[in-house]
Order: sequence, then C-alpha cells, then structure tokens
Amino acid sequence: MKGLILCGGLGTRLFPLTKITNKHLLPVYDKPMVYYPISTLIEAGIHEIMIVTGGNNAGDFLRLLGNGSEFGLKHINYTFQEREGGIAEAVGLAEHFIGDDKVTVILGDNILDGSIKKAVQSFEKQKEGAKIFLKEVKDPAQYGVAKVEDERIVEIVEKPKNPVSNLAVIGVYMYDSSVIDIVKSLTPSKRGELEITDVNNAYIKKGQMTYEIFKGWWGDAGASVDALFKANEYIREKEIKKARN
Repeated sequence: MKGLILCGGLGTRLFPLTKITNKHLLPVYDKPMVYYPISTLIEAGIHEIMIVTGGNNAGDFLRLLGNGSEFGLKHINYTFQEREGGIAEAVGLAEHFIGDDKVTVILGDNILDGSIKKAVQSFEKQKEGAKIFLKEVKDPAQYGVAKVEDERIVEIVEKPKNPVSNLAVIGVYMYDSSVIDIVKSLTPSKRGELEITDVNNAYIKKGQMTYEIFKGWWGDAGASVDALFKANEYIREKEIKKARN
C-alpha cells in the first residue's frame, strides 16, 4: 500500500493567510498542517509516500520535510501539479508512483484524530475497487454526501441542496491501481476540474466501493478560516490534556 498526500491548490478560501505560502504549511497548533496527514499514513503502516503540491511555494515542502527522516521515513516522493485541475487530476499525476499497487489518498488539509490502520488492512485484503470513509456531520450540504441503501453506497452527490443523508465523504480515499484509468476517462466539471466524486461514483457503478464510518474527530482545516481555527483549538486541547496525563 502506498500513500498519496494532496497539497496543491491556491488556498483562496484562506486569503490573506495563503498569500505567501501554501495552506498545507500553515500551523495547526504546534505543527505545520501537512504533518498530520503524514502521521496518519505512517501510523496506518504506510511508509511509501508521495506529496503532490503546486503553486509558487512548492519548494517549501522540500525544505520543510526533506527526505522524511524526521518521521522515520527513508524517502518522500514529490510531484508538481501545474494548475488547479482538481483532486482527481492530482491523483492521476501519481500514475508511475502507484504502478500496480493500491494507494491511500489523503487531502493535505484533512486532520484525523483516530486511526485508519484497520481500514487499510481491510482494504489490502479487498480483491479490487475502492474504500472511502463517511462521517456524520451537521451541515452535509457543504460536502459530498453518500446515499446508502442496504449498507451499500449507491451514489455520492456533491454539495446537494437537499442532502439525502448526513453522511459526508471525508478526504481519505483508498483505491486499487485502476483509479488511473478512471481518472483518464473523466471529463472536467463546470469549474474545469477533474472531480474526485466522479472517481468514487465510477467505482460505485462497478459495484466495487466499500466504506467505513469514521468514529474519531475529523477536521477539514483548509475549508475556511473558521475551520482552521477550530482545528487549532481541537489539537491544542488534545495536546494540553495529553501533557497533564
């Protein structure tokens, strides 16, 4: 199993904080944001990792992370996304890195307080297809929402006006190597990007999608300044409690 962390984009929702840096390098309490998805993958037993970045600050990742020795890694792979082409396009850039292996994709601004290790182990045994995580949220209209029937996902609708459930798709996805062919078959959406929801729906149509409900805390720290603040607040409280114990 390989790991892919997506750190592209311009971070416009966090302006002016992102005017001179990539949003995934912003602090979440006492660590840069990108440290959290790296730690999530490593805790799950994934040590072959590629970071997809872009924009004028791509080189800062190399200065910050180097070869990953701080995390106990022997090497970190990097690739560059030249434009805002969408999450699915970023996955496609890792074609040669993924090869014939399975891959866990995590968005660089998604912070998880909880392990995905058992899910990774389960997916390694899954013959083919994909696995995603769902999380019950109060405002599902802000996310991709899963329609579940008989314990199977039948469709994912992106930011629906009338959500069919409160189960949001969080930014952690597991795919087999056929994800590359699916990405290549996509056409850009109205906003000119290749959408990850289209990738997930392609697996659903093939009957190859499984899912798990994520029970831990999840924060989409790059969604807004408020979301970034909440993530900082949560991690701060967690670290303070840990220090007291």
